[in-house]
Amino acid sequence: MKRVIITAAVVTLVTAALVPPAQARPVIAEPGAETEYVVLYTEGARLADAQRAIKAAGGSILKENTAVGVATVKTTNTRFAEAVRDAASIDDIAHNRSIGSVPTARSGAAGRATVQARAVEKAGDGAPAASTFGGPAPAAEPLSELQWDMKQIHATVDGSYRHQQGDPGVLVGVIDTGVDGSHPDIAPNFDRRLSRNFTVDIPTDANGNEVDGPCEAEPDRSCNDPADVDENEHGTHVASSIASPINGLGTAGVAPKVSIVNLRAGQDAGYFFLQPSIDALTYAGDVGIDVVNMSYYIDPWLFNCVDNPADSPADRQEQATIIKAMQRALDYAYGKGVTLVSAAGNGATDYTKTIVDASSPDFASVPGEAPYTRTIPPSCVSMPSEGKHVISVSSTGISKRKAYYSDYGNGYVDVSSPGGDVYDTPGNTRDVTRATLAAYPKSLAEARGQLNPDGTPKVTNVVRSCKGDVCAYYEYLQGTSMASPRAAGVAALIVSKYGQRDRVHGGKKLHPAIVETVLKGTATRTACPTPPAYTYTRHLPDGTTATSTHTCEGSVLRNGFYGYGIVDALRAVR
Repeated sequence: MKRVIITAAVVTLVTAALVPPAQARPVIAEPGAETEYVVLYTEGARLADAQRAIKAAGGSILKENTAVGVATVKTTNTRFAEAVRDAASIDDIAHNRSIGSVPTARSGAAGRATVQARAVEKAGDGAPAASTFGGPAPAAEPLSELQWDMKQIHATVDGSYRHQQGDPGVLVGVIDTGVDGSHPDIAPNFDRRLSRNFTVDIPTDANGNEVDGPCEAEPDRSCNDPADVDENEHGTHVASSIASPINGLGTAGVAPKVSIVNLRAGQDAGYFFLQPSIDALTYAGDVGIDVVNMSYYIDPWLFNCVDNPADSPADRQEQATIIKAMQRALDYAYGKGVTLVSAAGNGATDYTKTIVDASSPDFASVPGEAPYTRTIPPSCVSMPSEGKHVISVSSTGISKRKAYYSDYGNGYVDVSSPGGDVYDTPGNTRDVTRATLAAYPKSLAEARGQLNPDGTPKVTNVVRSCKGDVCAYYEYLQGTSMASPRAAGVAALIVSKYGQRDRVHGGKKLHPAIVETVLKGTATRTACPTPPAYTYTRHLPDGTTATSTHTCEGSVLRNGFYGYGIVDALRAVR
């Protein structure tokens, strides 16, 4: 798996197998095989004309988003792409990536465990012993002293909570792997009625490698999950960071009274494909979501290039389709009043420079497909973080330095926000408490063997908080995935404070351009380090030392590490 969802990993990854461009996915499908495509309609074309062109080419529409003109199509015609591409009503076409088959001899649990190990920053080396906390301090949540991140942006009882905790009519959509709507520190603010699941679990990829695992291994023995579960953990952590309530249990989010809507577009394994993401965004616009958080990138390409010589014609076409289709969805949501917030990424690279990437394509839709090395110029686009109207968020550590893993770039990063840095310590040694703490599904803690028989955690990265006979679990994670929802929470406070009544959907509404202006204008201006070429030193748990140097460009008003500054909840609402 990748996985950067975008949560930073610190485990050692197996080097990806590389294939030369000549071995990339063929344009023509295997004879007789059923293939899925994402088809982008020409803007302004009649819907009936596009549907007729697809049918004439031997395609059958599985799913259609008429709001932006995108359809998922299946066909056995080996020349479907060639046939439909010439139609005036069709703009572009690409292979769909959510293709797989049920494995016959692979353990779903084992596969998911491997994926999780690569996906998230959660090992406890160098951390204090795991604990159960109880008895909140006056007017504060029991675990508030562990939330250095909230203190950094003044989302505390002495800060923004005193002035604005958010309006329940303000809806924040979490486009992620799902949200555990039953978690005791999410449930009070969880909007079950509006929550939706836009994707289906995928057992394996085209190479037979496990993705989400067998459907029968799921807790509900189905690949169609309800809209109130999270079998990954990522989306639950994000939702909690935004809006865990002040209820005498665990932690509090940046906006503890706004409502959370689960807009699941990500697989259990952490992949995010085009059609579910588009559907989530257009739905958000249609039902009156005020802010969405997108802590991911559209698979299978970390960077989408339309003319990269390393790519086959089919791969170039696929990447062009991702850019066009995703931008249409972003434009649609923005036009409906949705403020778009996205994680900047965890590649520790400057997006404004030419770099090398060997991670894509990270999902096989045809047998034999594997990642290969490409040179990536700044003209290539990572979606959604580089999309128009999107607020891109970099990550800071406890000292306010840019996190060692966070991507950056002057003109790319809009604002920064605390996402954690476990090596942001006096001796550059690992301390998991320098990550960020937020809600964690109990079902995952149990499935992973992280709890003692009495329910107390037996690992250092998990914390329990109890109120009476109700106990809830929390987990330390780091990444721009964690930074982005804290910025989204501040955006929700801005809508709560300055928004007007939404006559269509109820609640409040504020134009996203105003939200962005206030978010940037109230951020704490933070200058580049001196010297601007900053060297990170990390003393790793295996005894080795890693160093890397990142150069910050720009001024105190805006630069590549912090954008317009570190978001500030108190300044935003006062």
